[in-house]
Amino acid sequence: MKAICSSLLLIVSVLTSCAAEWNTKDYMKREHSLIKPYQGAGMTIPYWDFMGSTMVTNNYIRLTPDLQSKQGALWNSVPCHVRNWELQVQFKVHGKGKDLFGDGFVIWYAKERMKSGPVFGNEDFFQGLAVILDTYSNHNGPHNHQHPYISAMINNGSLHYDHDRDGTHTQLAGCEAKFRNLEHDTHISIKYERDTLTVLKDISNKAAWAECFSVKEIKLPTGYYIGISATTGDLSDNHDILSIRLFELDLPDDVKDQEDRSQIVPSAAFFDPPRARIEDPKEPMSGIKLFLVLLLGALVIISCVIGLVMLYQKHQENKRKRFY
Repeated sequence: MKAICSSLLLIVSVLTSCAAEWNTKDYMKREHSLIKPYQGAGMTIPYWDFMGSTMVTNNYIRLTPDLQSKQGALWNSVPCHVRNWELQVQFKVHGKGKDLFGDGFVIWYAKERMKSGPVFGNEDFFQGLAVILDTYSNHNGPHNHQHPYISAMINNGSLHYDHDRDGTHTQLAGCEAKFRNLEHDTHISIKYERDTLTVLKDISNKAAWAECFSVKEIKLPTGYYIGISATTGDLSDNHDILSIRLFELDLPDDVKDQEDRSQIVPSAAFFDPPRARIEDPKEPMSGIKLFLVLLLGALVIISCVIGLVMLYQKHQENKRKRFY
């Protein structure tokens, strides 16, 4: 009987191993991932291209050094056709600045790749998703959050990222995250599952994810590129990427999994309300509001006039009564 049980256990183990081997959705997508050792032949990295000030070492890929006015970027060369995915990035942001530092970096899922520009080293008016890890808090005026700050933006190519407002007029959601100058590992997870975007952080050295935010009804097409870019200005930091891992999420009950999403336009149903700054000019009053204010003012004046007329008439009546 023992022999039969052992044989059955062996068969089950073999079948389980075979199933795991053939179910590739349980595995990291190597063509969209980057782990040590980074380099291939010469200075090339398989499936990845880099530009600007990016420097590849044995232990990290430095997008910018701790120097002023630097831009660097790292882009996957293979478009991502995965419908539901999770992207995990291990990073380190550090520098000599104690109170003043910047600017930060962005993790992209974008239609165009290798385009330098003003948005943390990438182009403005992009199409796709940007998860922004912003460290530059000194020049952007008072907000109701502290920096470093993680936020997300969905763009169909028509929106401008406003640095002066930290992108708060176009962000989906955000959270504070004190990830700078830490001795331990720092990680971020971006999960796109059933049209829900969830961003998680692991910055407290507890080997556990903590939710930053989650937003439903996000539409992202397939076939876009994964990238990371960083920039420094008058202030600076080292922006280091240690690893990138993309996993395809196995959702067998997802009826949309077989849907062609290659041609849809990036969109979001909800955005955070804009957060005004103290020095922002007052918005001009709309025509309807102006009409209502004038109407209310006219009614108040008419009421006052009628009241005064009635008081005058009553006073005159009382005056006449005293003569009889």
